[in-house]
Amino acid sequence: MPKSHPLNRQVALLAFDGMPLFEFSIAVELFGLDRPEMGPDWYSFKIASLEGGPVRTTAGLRVTADAGLEIFADAGTIIIPGWPIDRPVPPELTEVLRAAHRRGARILTICSGVYVLAASGLLAGKRATTHWKYTDHVKAAYPEIEIVPDVLYVDEGQILTSAGSAAGIDLCLHLIRRDFGPGAANTVARRLVVPPHRDGGQAQFIERSVPTSHESNRLGPLLDHMRKHLHQEHRIPDLARRAGMSERTFLRRFSEATGMTPAKWLLNVRLCEARDHLETSDISIERIAEHTGFGTPTNLRHHFREQMGTTPTAYRQTFGRVSA
Repeated sequence: MPKSHPLNRQVALLAFDGMPLFEFSIAVELFGLDRPEMGPDWYSFKIASLEGGPVRTTAGLRVTADAGLEIFADAGTIIIPGWPIDRPVPPELTEVLRAAHRRGARILTICSGVYVLAASGLLAGKRATTHWKYTDHVKAAYPEIEIVPDVLYVDEGQILTSAGSAAGIDLCLHLIRRDFGPGAANTVARRLVVPPHRDGGQAQFIERSVPTSHESNRLGPLLDHMRKHLHQEHRIPDLARRAGMSERTFLRRFSEATGMTPAKWLLNVRLCEARDHLETSDISIERIAEHTGFGTPTNLRHHFREQMGTTPTAYRQTFGRVSA
């Protein structure tokens, strides 16, 4: 059992006329289904209607909510699906969100749901993201917000924002990982048949998300090899040779397939592996650095602080699941 879980397990999802069905369904799937395998401390879930009654989605389906916006008063986490960018945000919605934020509730947005938080003033001076199609518009309309373009999600602690619709899955899994650890996030991801963890800094889109069969047969095993041998040095000439490509072709194909350079991809995988060790084991920082390819604790600490904003030791103290 994790050493900690959210003190307030109530998740409230905003429903409104004209809401996108897919983004609404992401929150239902991740937080609203019964998951007895997760034990009694798993989330509870309610739907709050902006209009106070049944609402119609963009697909024409009608959804009956549990109640109105008063649900937000008791929620520990509030989720806002995509919002029509040309629709004014009602004052009653911004008021309840500000009140929820003051008492410590977390607020998560998917795609254009960021407009609701922007209108509420809760993103002023904070980092946020949204679908790449809307980033310039949000920057122009709300210059006080630091929009981070071309990432999957941004976690500001109490405020979390995600990019396009599918990135909402990544952000929800990230929150589950924050609350219950990697084991719980991996279990939910397996149920969904999706990757258990994509780093928030990963690009929103890549040039060719589906490489040709020939390239896939070469790059797929190479990525598996790199994951299995994180402790080793991976030089570009060696990787290109293993993939059966020239160095120039390899670098281009790797970027097209992953949206990253090999060095950036390796750093993300190594950090993810280091986080898993810190959360689920009591092995020393020295051994983690060696096992994940950082070599020395100093190097691990440098990259961890640069990417995570904290130290490995502090991260383990906060998120570690191994009893002392």
